Amino acid sequence: MMAATKRITLGVMSTALVAVLAGCSGAGSGGSASGGAGADAEKGAHGAKENPPAAAPKNAVKLIGDGSTAFTGVQPKVPAVERLAPGEKPPQFVVFSWDGAGEDSQKLFSHFRGVAKKYNAKMTYFLSGVYLLPEEKKDLYNPPQHAPGRSDIGFNDTDGIRDTLNEVRAAWLEGNEIGTHFNGHFCGKDGGVGTWSVDEWKSEISQAKAFVKSWKTNTPELKGEAPLPFDYDKELVGARTPCLEGQKNMVAAARTMGFRYDSSGVGNQVWPKKKDGVWDIPLQLVPMPGRAFETLSMDYNFMVNQSGTATQGDPSQHEYWGNQMRDGLLQAFDRSYDGNRAPLIIGNHFESWNGGTYMRAIEETIAQVCTKEGVRCVSFRQLADWLDAQDPKTLAKLTTLGVGEAPKTGWSSYLGTQQAAARPADKGQSKEQSKDQGEGKDQAPAEDAGEARDQVPGGDAGEAPAEDAGETPDQVPGDASGQGDAGSAPAGGNG
Repeated sequence: MMAATKRITLGVMSTALVAVLAGCSGAGSGGSASGGAGADAEKGAHGAKENPPAAAPKNAVKLIGDGSTAFTGVQPKVPAVERLAPGEKPPQFVVFSWDGAGEDSQKLFSHFRGVAKKYNAKMTYFLSGVYLLPEEKKDLYNPPQHAPGRSDIGFNDTDGIRDTLNEVRAAWLEGNEIGTHFNGHFCGKDGGVGTWSVDEWKSEISQAKAFVKSWKTNTPELKGEAPLPFDYDKELVGARTPCLEGQKNMVAAARTMGFRYDSSGVGNQVWPKKKDGVWDIPLQLVPMPGRAFETLSMDYNFMVNQSGTATQGDPSQHEYWGNQMRDGLLQAFDRSYDGNRAPLIIGNHFESWNGGTYMRAIEETIAQVCTKEGVRCVSFRQLADWLDAQDPKTLAKLTTLGVGEAPKTGWSSYLGTQQAAARPADKGQSKEQSKDQGEGKDQAPAEDAGEARDQVPGGDAGEAPAEDAGETPDQVPGDASGQGDAGSAPAGGNG
């Protein structure tokens, strides 16, 4: 039985707070999302072509360390990256991501791998390192500010490790990204990740890598299993912190260890920017249909605004709650798709909260958005690749557009010269030839549209309720601002 089966019990016993900052995975609650995955069917999204895998030379598999990982060449099935031509409308990127990714008895990791294949989507799986560490070896984990062998999400057993490895291995080969959700998932003031120093974060990151790179040593029963087909020191380029806490010091540590992006913040539906050389790609405030406020683009945050910290609330409301989340995400998608084309960032957990209604909502959202013309459902790494390939002047112009704000003069004139707009054939030239895309660079950034941050009714954590029902942030009930939670990200991010 995977460690996830322990997490709900701990969470229910330890928390009494409704107003929390940003959801992070707790327990497997049994059951599975409705609807078949159609894992072998591939169709759907209108997006970039994929790079064909490079021809593998003889003896292409090069084992690393104890053979837990291996270099196998360029990752297959990764979308090609192109620079926008002058005047070209940006793609609509959507990132579906999973915190604390692991396979347990619910089989949701494997299910959503199938969903991704069906709709030609790529995703990011934020793996918790302790999911590859067996319970009997738990003392190998030395968490900052806690005793060795301590973890707020438990550890794993041999079967759970094997199942998780199978999913991680297959996910990467299908073009998905394996990020990290770190290890012990400590939140709050008492040794939580928001209190950790830069050096403590370096230790946590190093240990998260080590558990992925040494599972054969730590679980000798699995020595005969195939290695993970990537070099994790190179594969790991981004993360999301537990409860969205500790972002500042984590990023300060991570940028010295090869990270290219972070998704631990809270922001709006606008184009991302780099902070100190790392892409800041936060979760976003999105509509909460039928309510006077917006909430964070994560399943947990919808849940706490519907059933509080009760992960199995009123069964008669389950369908409505799932529809509310789906419709909120679709409204968020529409205002980007028809507006500024800012990437839509969505966070999830492999959980069956409220009867699995949020898993249904996510699956229905994927089916509706990833099949639309001009949409690319990608991983964070693939989004970062695209951003890095663009002309900086183009990106600077995109960041001036507010939430849902389309260029008043159209994309052709907004991102291109008049000459380029008058000569559509120029779009066929090399993407590297784009020039003079900085028109209007002195335009002031538009004000954030539609963010009713301070209009939260008392007790509704509509701003940015935090992650885990199993965690105990110190924010008082009814305080939706996030200001009361030590180390947490207030609305707009904590920098």
